[in-house]
Amino acid sequence: MPTITTSNTGIEIFYEDHGDPSNEVILLVMGLGAQLTLWPDELVEALVSEGYRVIRYDNRDIGLSQKMEGARAPGLAMQVLRKKIGFPARVPYTLADMAHDGIGLLDALEIKAAHVVGASMGGMIAQLMAVHHGPRLLSLTSIMSTTGNGKLPQAEKHAMDALIAPLKSMDEEALVAHGLNVARNIGSPGFPFDPHQQREKVLRNVRRSVYPPGLPRQLAAIIDDGCRRSRLADVRVPSLVLHGEDDPLVKLEAGEDTARAIPGARLVTIPGWGHDIPPELIGQVAGEIVTHARGR
Repeated sequence: MPTITTSNTGIEIFYEDHGDPSNEVILLVMGLGAQLTLWPDELVEALVSEGYRVIRYDNRDIGLSQKMEGARAPGLAMQVLRKKIGFPARVPYTLADMAHDGIGLLDALEIKAAHVVGASMGGMIAQLMAVHHGPRLLSLTSIMSTTGNGKLPQAEKHAMDALIAPLKSMDEEALVAHGLNVARNIGSPGFPFDPHQQREKVLRNVRRSVYPPGLPRQLAAIIDDGCRRSRLADVRVPSLVLHGEDDPLVKLEAGEDTARAIPGARLVTIPGWGHDIPPELIGQVAGEIVTHARGR
C-alpha cells in the first residue's frame, strides 16, 4: 500500500485502500498511539461488503506515516497545569493539524467527501474535521471518544496507567507484554479476553512498527485542544456517537456529552463494551456505521 504527502500539511501518510474505487468512501481514523491495524480487518471487510470503499491510515507520528523526529512534547504535568491557568505550553503539532492530515489524504486521492469514522483520539480528530471541513464529510461517526470537557469523569487509574506506562525495553517480548497489558486494562469487560489471539495481534503490530516518542506528542495535542463543546455546537454534519457502557478509559459520560454537544447527533451505547473493538461486536459496530451512512 502507498504513502502520499499531503499538499496542505506536507506530511507523509501511509494508508490502505479497500473496495471499489467508485463507491462512497468511509475514512477510518485511529486513536492515541495506535496504528491503522487497530481497525480490525473483519470490520474493514464488513464495510466493504456493504458497498463502501474503505480507507484507513496511520496518523502522523505512528505506524508507517511520517515521524516528527526531534520534536519535543511538554511534560504532561506541566502542560496540564499551564492549560488550567490559561498559558498553554507549546506543542509540536495540534489535533487540528492531524485533522488537516486526513483531509489532505482525501485531497491526494481526489475524494471530494467521505463518511469519517474516528475512534478515541481518532474521534476527536474526526470531530475537528467536521468543525473545520464540514462540507467534506458525508457523515461523522465518533466512537469511544469525548468532547474534551474537563468536568467529565476521568479514566480509571489502571487503564490510564497502562496506556501511558513507559516501555521498559525494546526487546520484542517486552513490547508484546506491554501491549497485552494495555489490551487487558482498556478492553471490554463484558467480552472474553483471549490471551493467545491478543498476543498474535500485538505481535503483528510490534513487528510492523514501534515508535515510543509519538505517543507523548499525540497526547500533548489532545491536551492542547481542550474542550470542543462550543466548536461542536456549529457542526451540521449528520453525526452518530457510539460508546461502550463499560469503557474504563473514556467513560460513558464522555460519549453522552459528545452526543449532546453535536446538534442532532444520535447516541448508541453498548453494554459490556470497553475501549477496543472485540470480535463479538464487529458486526454490530459495522451495522451502526452503515445504517448511519445510508440514513444521512
